[in-house]
Amino acid sequence: MKLVRWGEPGHEKPGVLDEEQQIRDVSGIVDDWHGQGLSDDSLQRLRSLSWSGLPQVSPGTRLGPCVARPGKIVCVGLNYRDHAHEAGMALPQEPILFLKVTSAITGPQDPIEIPPGASKVDWEVELGVVIGRHARYLTQAQALDYVAGYCVLNDISERAWQIERGGQWDKGKCADTFAPLGPYLVTRDDIIDAQNLALWLEVDGVRRQESNTGEMIFGVAQLVAYISQFMSLQPGDIIATGTPAGVGMGFTPPVYLRPGQTLRLGIDGLGEQCNVTVAAPPTGTSV
Repeated sequence: MKLVRWGEPGHEKPGVLDEEQQIRDVSGIVDDWHGQGLSDDSLQRLRSLSWSGLPQVSPGTRLGPCVARPGKIVCVGLNYRDHAHEAGMALPQEPILFLKVTSAITGPQDPIEIPPGASKVDWEVELGVVIGRHARYLTQAQALDYVAGYCVLNDISERAWQIERGGQWDKGKCADTFAPLGPYLVTRDDIIDAQNLALWLEVDGVRRQESNTGEMIFGVAQLVAYISQFMSLQPGDIIATGTPAGVGMGFTPPVYLRPGQTLRLGIDGLGEQCNVTVAAPPTGTSV
């Protein structure tokens, strides 16, 4: 199933794509795509229903982030061999973990804001893994049973803040709109092999990233199990599994984003994002 959230920012409702790729409103069935709504029982109950009688959402309605109120985004650094090479860093012996704040999340077609003073804003197409039930101390054999589904995530990064401002990666990862999410949360039963998905990204029509999730150093099951040794994972938590080569920082000279550019990115079976970069509103502007 392809699960979506639709409506104005902060007022999204849960929906599902029917066989004709039309959005059906399921807000009368589930509260939202978070918590218990992502459990196997909840999703199986939804599959068993006839969707033809559900309200149809008007075409062109804004899509919001495909997961509601996740508790955390756990990111994995340098998880593609070619990206580690372009960064000039050795392949990690264990997954490199950092956190991205949930206030960075935005919709798959919403503007990406360039913060005041930012000079090295970069892109990173990534496979997002959404947890479906409480998990801790998992084995790799158990791990995928705790996954609700998969989505596209763009780990927007301000490289100067990430690398040149005291060694804390989070500083460059957490600005508002730095985590476009969606368009769909595709349930795990619809993804035959999460380690064989093509992913790509374009800036102003120029292909910058193109790879396959099979190039990950640490695969999805290994990451879910590994992370669960250090922190519990809750329904709706998101794991951003890393990005392949082709980020702006890796070019000679580097290429960074500026207001007025268009990013398109996607992953096989998980849909596409399209975002325009804009200057962030002035200081003190309410959102």
